[in-house]
Amino acid sequence: MDMSGKTVLITGASRGIGEAAARVFADAGANVVLVARTSGDIERISAEIGDRAMAVTCDVAEYASVAAAVEQAVARFGAVDVLINNAGVIEPISHLRDSEPAGWGQAIDVNLKGVYHGMRAVLPGMRAAGGGTVLTISSGAAHNALEGWSHYCASKAAVHMMTQALHKEECEAGIRAIGLSPGTVATEMQREIKASGRNPVAALEWSDHIPPEWPARCLLWLCGPEGDAWLGQEVSLREEGVRRSVGLIR
Repeated sequence: MDMSGKTVLITGASRGIGEAAARVFADAGANVVLVARTSGDIERISAEIGDRAMAVTCDVAEYASVAAAVEQAVARFGAVDVLINNAGVIEPISHLRDSEPAGWGQAIDVNLKGVYHGMRAVLPGMRAAGGGTVLTISSGAAHNALEGWSHYCASKAAVHMMTQALHKEECEAGIRAIGLSPGTVATEMQREIKASGRNPVAALEWSDHIPPEWPARCLLWLCGPEGDAWLGQEVSLREEGVRRSVGLIR
C-alpha cells in the first residue's frame, strides 16, 4: 500500500496503536501528524520518523484544540487525507453505583466527543478535496457490556453509531468511514485493565493480547480498495479471515 503524498492525522499517537500506526503509515510513504495531550513522546517519535512527521499537542476533549491541530496539519502538509480516531481511555473503571461523575464524564469527553471533534474538524477539508478516509478504533465493548466499564461500553457503542451516521451522510462526497475493533491489544490500557481485577478481560495474560502493530497494519489495509467492502461498518481483527487478508497470518 503506497501512501506517498497522503497525510494521516492520528490521535492518541504517543504510544500503543497510535504510535504503531504512525510508524506503519510513514513506512508506506505518508506524512504523519502525531497528536497527543503531552508533547514528549510524540516529539520523540516524530523525530525518529523524520521530515514527513510532525507532533501536535492537542486535547481531543476540546473541539478548538482539535480544530487547531487540523489547521497545523494542513498548513504543513496541505491536507488531511486520513483521520485515525485512536485516542481513548479506560479509567476510571468502577461499578456504576461507585462511579465518580466527573471521571465518568471525562471518559465520554475523550472516547466519544473526541471522535466527534476529529470528524467535525476534518470534514470540511475532505469534502472540498473530494474525499478522505476516517478510521475509528472501536471495541467489542461497543456490543457487549462488561462489569466496571459502563463509561467505556457506552462511549464505544455511540462511536459505532457515529461511524454509521458519517457513512450515510458523507459517502456520496467520497468520504470513507470505517470502524476497527482490534480485540485486546498489548498496550498500557491492558495494564490498567489487569490492575482493576474487574471482568474477564482483566483475567487475560499478557501473551493473550495481539501486538499493536497488527491493528496498525489493518488500518493501512483499510485505506486501500479492500477497505471498501467495510464502508460504514466495523472490521473485527478477531476474525481469522480478516487477519489473513491483512497478511497477519497465513
